[in-house]
Amino acid sequence: MHPAYSIIVFTTLSGLGYGLAVVLGLGFLDPSLLSTKLLYVASLSLIGIGLLSSLLHLGNPQRAWRALSQWRSSWLSREGVMAIATFVPLTLNAALAIFSGRYDALLGLIGVLGALGTVYCTSMIYASLRTVGSWHTKLTPLCFILISLAGGFLLASAFAGGDALIVELLALLLLLLALIAKMVWRNRATTLAPLSTPESATGLGFIGKVRLFERPHALDNYLTREMGFRVARKHAAKLWVIAFVCGAILPILALLIAMAVGSGLAGQLVFVIGVIAHFLGVFVERWLFFAEAKHAVMNYY
Repeated sequence: MHPAYSIIVFTTLSGLGYGLAVVLGLGFLDPSLLSTKLLYVASLSLIGIGLLSSLLHLGNPQRAWRALSQWRSSWLSREGVMAIATFVPLTLNAALAIFSGRYDALLGLIGVLGALGTVYCTSMIYASLRTVGSWHTKLTPLCFILISLAGGFLLASAFAGGDALIVELLALLLLLLALIAKMVWRNRATTLAPLSTPESATGLGFIGKVRLFERPHALDNYLTREMGFRVARKHAAKLWVIAFVCGAILPILALLIAMAVGSGLAGQLVFVIGVIAHFLGVFVERWLFFAEAKHAVMNYY
């Protein structure tokens, strides 16, 4: 599948923003602190920028509102509805924290459920596609949610600065769980046998291996551009190492080092490095998520 950067930016930034919203919604951080107020602003900004970037992938962004009308059958519509609905409690809770230094448990819980629901809807856009075997698994929403939560707790730990040990421990746990889940997802994707092959599609497999004699048409079209993207296996292997190391290993090391040195300047610097590494790792992971996906329609080509 063609890795559209607008969608990669959307899933990366909004996932991080919703993960951070979960931390804030659960009330782990003191809303009267300036650092917590900044986290509320960061969460809404990440979500907003991510949602806006997703509009760049639409052919007619001015008609994006029409996508909301199909929520009964479309995960894309459900995602849009959930994103808009979730913005209300998140914004209200942020306003309470920023202007009054208060936290509302009910609003926080609604925001947590909305944030997790939105990330789940985003993941189901891909997990529901039977035509892309590597995506069509329950591991896909699990990975999306764990990566979102891991990033949110990691970013919250950087702002907490050692004053919220429970947030740092949860960040460690979630990073480990996200790493394990993604490794299992990756192993399944690389060993998955395709449901349809040229031999099964033509019924000529009993003769031998079927090869393409001539392309269906001479020029590229929408399908070959959007679903015919290919990345060399050796390059993909190197990029997966970068994704795992930057997305999980370095942030875990950064958390452990920061917890050891305390909440001073050195600890904050290590946290910043960990957050940046995690963002880059998730960006590469999301690029590979699309670039390595194989759509069944490409059997025709």
